[in-house]
Amino acid sequence: MSTLAFSMLQFLLLIICSLNSFSFAQKQPFLQCLSTSQIQKGQLANITYTPKSPNYPFVLDAYIRNSRFNTSRTTKPTIILTPWLENQVQAIVTCAKKSGTLLKIRSGGHDYEGLSYTSRTPFVILDMFNLRSIDINIGHQTAWVQAGATLGELYYNIWKKSKVHAFPAGVCPTLGVGGHFSGGGYGTMIRKYGLSVDNVVDAKIVDANGRILDRKGMGEDVFWAIRGGGGASFGVILAYKINLVRIPPLVTVFRVSKTLEENATNLVYQWQHIADKLDNNLFTRAYLHPVPGKKKGEFTASASFIAMFLGDANKLVAIMNKNFPELGLKKQDCKEITWIKSVLFWAQYPDGTPETALLNRKPSFASAFKMKSDYVKTPIPRNGLQGVMGMVAKSRTLELMFNAYGGKMSEIPETETAFPHRAGNIYKIQYLLYWNEAGAAVEKQNINVMRNLYNYMTPYVSKNPRESFLNYRDIDIGRSDNGPNAYNQAKVYGVKYFKNNFDRLVKVKTKFDPENFFQNEQSIPPLRNL
Repeated sequence: MSTLAFSMLQFLLLIICSLNSFSFAQKQPFLQCLSTSQIQKGQLANITYTPKSPNYPFVLDAYIRNSRFNTSRTTKPTIILTPWLENQVQAIVTCAKKSGTLLKIRSGGHDYEGLSYTSRTPFVILDMFNLRSIDINIGHQTAWVQAGATLGELYYNIWKKSKVHAFPAGVCPTLGVGGHFSGGGYGTMIRKYGLSVDNVVDAKIVDANGRILDRKGMGEDVFWAIRGGGGASFGVILAYKINLVRIPPLVTVFRVSKTLEENATNLVYQWQHIADKLDNNLFTRAYLHPVPGKKKGEFTASASFIAMFLGDANKLVAIMNKNFPELGLKKQDCKEITWIKSVLFWAQYPDGTPETALLNRKPSFASAFKMKSDYVKTPIPRNGLQGVMGMVAKSRTLELMFNAYGGKMSEIPETETAFPHRAGNIYKIQYLLYWNEAGAAVEKQNINVMRNLYNYMTPYVSKNPRESFLNYRDIDIGRSDNGPNAYNQAKVYGVKYFKNNFDRLVKVKTKFDPENFFQNEQSIPPLRNL
């Protein structure tokens, strides 16, 4: 076939796809409403993707981070909308409500259970990735950040403006600001400055009536709720205003790893007793993971101790050797680097990676995974840790991250924001399990491995409730169908995510979104469903 003939064929196919999309749209009350909304016709065509649109698969897949939810069995959205203007979001919400359309809101796509881009019933995705402006005011030490911006973009833009300012948030650069902040926001400066939400001072949200409201307009109760209670239960978060924090020109990091044969279990046991009591400028993580053993085909478990210190190496070594001499930290184990380089370090980029890598919105991984979380209030005994390390080695895939608490987290009351996990926690556990093989049987097998570990940990973690972290979404702990029994269904997972703050969140929801327009399988219900 000649080049000209091939080009003509492509052109004809594009016309056919466009006609099919138009025909599809004519049958959709939601799109019919949008066609008469404040969105200009040319703009509407540029932000609307139906299954007939040539770029629909690309737009859908671009922000799916867990391949478990990207299979032929996964229900796909009837429409994807990618607004870049705030008034477009208003129109989308208004028309979705008017037409009775289920709206799922996606920013970075890191929802571990895919709730922002999957559903058991027909739905539309409102994808925020085009709303990603970042306006930094170093003079006031503040910034407005739109929900579709990534943490990497935020960190990079702060660094371009100042070498002594930063923001306390997560270590994964591809996280979307909207979901990350509204669920709490957690990173390596947590012991010094608290969570992301502890440094949020204003926000803009589109409510169920299509209004854009700031902190004053939404009221203090709603502003409280969207700082740790999950924004998707209350509206569409457009942007957050944040307070930047001060950092030294150089910070210090280290990573020291020990295997089972090098006394790793005892080191983790000792670490538990000091992790929450160290200098507030110091954050440490104990990372338990499998590594190849000495014999071919054999695996053992390793504990990697990773740290971020807002200070120099000499002081860090002195602190560690005073409080955790068993690790035997030496100055040569440490790296004194800029804060922005520490972001690359924590994101596991190789040494020498340029700062512009933080602008990459696509994560390096594309595998299936299952994750869970726990909070630890008393040190796990040695025999309990031995069992964990044995399971890690045997599985060859299980990983656990023990993230130190204390410091600022123990100073903020659990009612200050909707995020309740504050004083009394030594550390938080993130459980991780990745796999690359496809198929329902493999998925079931791996999820069972994770659940077995979670069940094993029951005696050693928080109780009544067994607490969980909203941003480490886990559908195993409860699900709501948003029907007549929604409150009772939601309370099962709600008290685990929010403890005593759950009922206050319900009251806020009842007043702000009484018809439960904004909903998902783990959202906050209004009291009308009682």
